[in-house]
Amino acid sequence: MGHMPEKELTNKQSNAYKQEDFSLQGDTSVHESAILERERLVSLINSMADGVLALDEKGQIVVYNGAALNILDLNSSLLNKNISTVLSVLDQNNQTVDIKKYILSTKTQQTNRDYKLTYPDGSTISLYLSVAPVRLGFGKKGARGFVVLLRDITREKSLEEERDEFISVVSHELRTPIAIAEGNVGNAQFIVEKIHGNSDVKAALKQAHEQILFLGGLINDLSTLSRADRGVLKVEVQSINAHDLVLELAEAYRAEAKDKDLSVKTELDPKLHLLKSSELYVREILQNFITNAIKYTEKGSVTIKASQVEKGVMFEVSDTGIGISKTDQEKVFDKFFRSEDFRTRANSGTGLGLYVTMKLARLIHAEISLESEIDHGSTFSIFIPNLE
Repeated sequence: MGHMPEKELTNKQSNAYKQEDFSLQGDTSVHESAILERERLVSLINSMADGVLALDEKGQIVVYNGAALNILDLNSSLLNKNISTVLSVLDQNNQTVDIKKYILSTKTQQTNRDYKLTYPDGSTISLYLSVAPVRLGFGKKGARGFVVLLRDITREKSLEEERDEFISVVSHELRTPIAIAEGNVGNAQFIVEKIHGNSDVKAALKQAHEQILFLGGLINDLSTLSRADRGVLKVEVQSINAHDLVLELAEAYRAEAKDKDLSVKTELDPKLHLLKSSELYVREILQNFITNAIKYTEKGSVTIKASQVEKGVMFEVSDTGIGISKTDQEKVFDKFFRSEDFRTRANSGTGLGLYVTMKLARLIHAEISLESEIDHGSTFSIFIPNLE
């Protein structure tokens, strides 16, 4: 299905909005001002590349633009038509979405990039859909409604799928050679240490081993990222002993912290119950928080806490490290984000750890929060609810 000719789209844009009668009472200038404002609104939405649909409280279309007609592949007026009659959408599982119910139940703006728009001939496109509740009309007495944005992202999704497939294949193929290299370098370190070898050789092997471990971590992050972005990660609910998990993690990272003269502390609620969630993902999330805390703390301690709260467990990982600026706090969970702080740049990293962490948190319906102050450390908190 191709796009409509530019001339036809222009004609559609010119007819995309039907001027309604005004029932404004009072001064003529008010009436003219309102007309002018509506004309500006029409010009604005018709200049947008995204399809725009404005709906009333009942899901009837009251305003639309030419781009919407183009995406929907329609030539007739959409005015006063029910949204469910013009917008047919499938979800990731190719199940039909009750689009009217989805839109009318929206309380705050939400977006989705995983839907597909279907046409009468059976063809589909990947659809970006944004829905926001608004007040239509002018002034405080305007009727409530919704604004829907539509965008054809078929090409973007295709490129994303190719990228994810490439990352998946590469990360899988690199696992074996990296594991072999890490093992061999580790053995060489052991031999050199045993025979009291040259200090320069020891230093070179140590540096090589650290870089291989870093590369292994990068491959693991890329593999998890690829699976998360493709939606193939599965949640296997298990009973988790939060008390034992925290103690186990603290012990596992105590040696790494000791190498930097840091202490690892634990604070555990004696009333902790068994947690119903994915042990694999809970463990990986906490590991990411702990490794970050150790990496960006030069002196002091790292504290791991777990407390019982209603419907789940609250975990906290606090440190006495360099802290995160207010600006960076808004970006730390973005893909490939790396702070410009020179102290952060001094440590190697991919900018994927916290992005993957947020992906995993969403899979288990967990909520992450962050409190931090420059030079006074950071606290990452995550509420993990019990899953059925």
